[in-house]
Amino acid sequence: MRVERVPLERVERSVEQLQNQKTWWQDVGRRMSTLRDSARLLFSFQNPFSERMVRSADPSVITGVATREALEQARSFRVVEIAKADRFLSRPLDDSFRVEAGNYSFTVGSEEVSFNFRGGTLGEFTEALNRRGRNTLQASLVTVERGSRSLFIESLVTGAENRLGFRGDAERLAITAGIMERTPEARWDANLSEEGLRIPRESVQLVSAEGGELWVGAGGSVTIPVEPGINTTPALILSYEAATEVFGSEEAAVPLPPPGPDIPGAGSATYGGITIENDAASVSLPAWQPPPPPVRVDEFAVISLVFQDGSSARLPPLHDSGSFESYRYRLMDLTGGRPVTAISVANTNTHRDITLRNLVIQDPHVVGGLKPRNAVSTAQDAQITMDGIEIKRPSNTVDDLIPGVTFTLRAPSERPVTLDIEPDREAVKEAIISLVGNYNRLMAEVNVLLRRDESIVRDLTYLSEEEQESYRQRLGIFSGDTTLNSFRGSLQRAATAPYPTDFATEMTLLRQLGIGTDLRGTTAATGYDPARLRGYLEIDEKALDAALETRLSAVAQLFGFDTDGDMLVDTGVAYNLDQLVRPYVETGGIISLKVGTIDSRLTQDSRRIETLERQLAARETALKTQYAQMEGAYSRMERMSSSLDNFSRQANANNNATQ
Repeated sequence: MRVERVPLERVERSVEQLQNQKTWWQDVGRRMSTLRDSARLLFSFQNPFSERMVRSADPSVITGVATREALEQARSFRVVEIAKADRFLSRPLDDSFRVEAGNYSFTVGSEEVSFNFRGGTLGEFTEALNRRGRNTLQASLVTVERGSRSLFIESLVTGAENRLGFRGDAERLAITAGIMERTPEARWDANLSEEGLRIPRESVQLVSAEGGELWVGAGGSVTIPVEPGINTTPALILSYEAATEVFGSEEAAVPLPPPGPDIPGAGSATYGGITIENDAASVSLPAWQPPPPPVRVDEFAVISLVFQDGSSARLPPLHDSGSFESYRYRLMDLTGGRPVTAISVANTNTHRDITLRNLVIQDPHVVGGLKPRNAVSTAQDAQITMDGIEIKRPSNTVDDLIPGVTFTLRAPSERPVTLDIEPDREAVKEAIISLVGNYNRLMAEVNVLLRRDESIVRDLTYLSEEEQESYRQRLGIFSGDTTLNSFRGSLQRAATAPYPTDFATEMTLLRQLGIGTDLRGTTAATGYDPARLRGYLEIDEKALDAALETRLSAVAQLFGFDTDGDMLVDTGVAYNLDQLVRPYVETGGIISLKVGTIDSRLTQDSRRIETLERQLAARETALKTQYAQMEGAYSRMERMSSSLDNFSRQANANNNATQ
């Protein structure tokens, strides 16, 4: 049967070899697909050359992320205040402290959290509040001293408009637990109506108040009485909104010629029904010489505080804005503790009108007659300046300043922080390195399959021992395959050929980018290194970094360039690699045909193996039958031989007895 199995074993070895070849072609196909994917990434609409990043000079103050729509630019930011939420702490409460049953209502801005509590411990109340607070409100217990805990309630929404308020039984609990205390609400709202203003006679036509807005034209002035006067305390805040309207010189007020003297009539005389008129008097006036146009005055510090002692202090200057912008100051910083009796607006500008509204002095900590006793933080808006422009936002995440850019405010800063919105060069570099790596892995795979030189495997030092052994088994297995030989040559030409760009003197070859097959060259010092002649690409990282820093547009065109202006890439390193690999890996492509041919041969050999196995089974059965028959004949012969021996011995014994 060993001889009979020789044809079957020969076919089985052929099947194993075909299965290996199929696996190796599939491996080549996967390497090709990987190379194509990394090539397409460098010239498709999702290419990393359009990616943007935000580089902050101080990430501890402000950071940002950018989308592909962001434009390259540099901005200077100063974070005056970050947005905060109300966070209040109670006095230390004994562990035995119980929260009474009732309806507890909390407000955060316009949102309300309300629930019925059946009474219980501080822990049970905290759990009940957290279940209903979700993304608006939460509570926790802080062990300040042994045997006592403080109730910590905090809003989860930042911004000055999102104050934390207490209603119903929640207010009673806040006062009992020492979270809040009752206090008179210190607030003064300016009466911006003509009845509540003091307008000088010369400014009557330059000042108007309507709908809660005060308009002061160029050259006008007005005084807003603060009645009764306000004694300055550290908690008081002055806030208002202001807008400006700037007009050209031709719209500024120009003096008209004087009307001249008013001369009475000459008179007449009547006698006998006859009236005789006197000649009209005549006055000789000098020719009108219009005065020169007024010197342009641009003054932004137009608002002043007037104090009880008659002195005054100017508020920080406004800045031009066609829409209302908010201004907010700590009153103590402006008054030095002096009581405020009036607010004066003197618009000395010649080409600028000013409008004010929402002029308020208040203690922001007092809400509904309640003031926190232990405020860890108080709700406030974020205040930042961008290139000198003052900006307020209720959140520390700002996404509406620069299109495509989202900023995150981290902490206040005394100095401006520069944010650069620039191309994501690291992403470009990673994509290029990935392309080169996939190119080299494919080239190594092809070299192994085409050549029988074992040094090819030894040169691939990045392979594991198992991978090296696997490569040794396939050395030169496709050495006669013209398709693979042709592909290798085309692959190497695609990586070394020049390509058209708009930067013909700067960037037409990968070598100018710091990528080549033998960047160091062969010299007497380095000697001949055959590994560098196998088509692998090397990267000079310093040269690559320099090119990405100074010639990014040229690098982008080297990998993918539109030569005819139809908005479609039609040349470049990455584009040509994609076009080279595409017929091999697409559905029904060359690799699929190679694998399909092997599958057909495997099917044929499988059928042949089945036939040979049936023939061997039949032959083995026949041989076993013949062997059984032979065994039976041999057994009969053995028995006959024994019978003959017995007969012979008996005959001899009889003969001996007769004698």
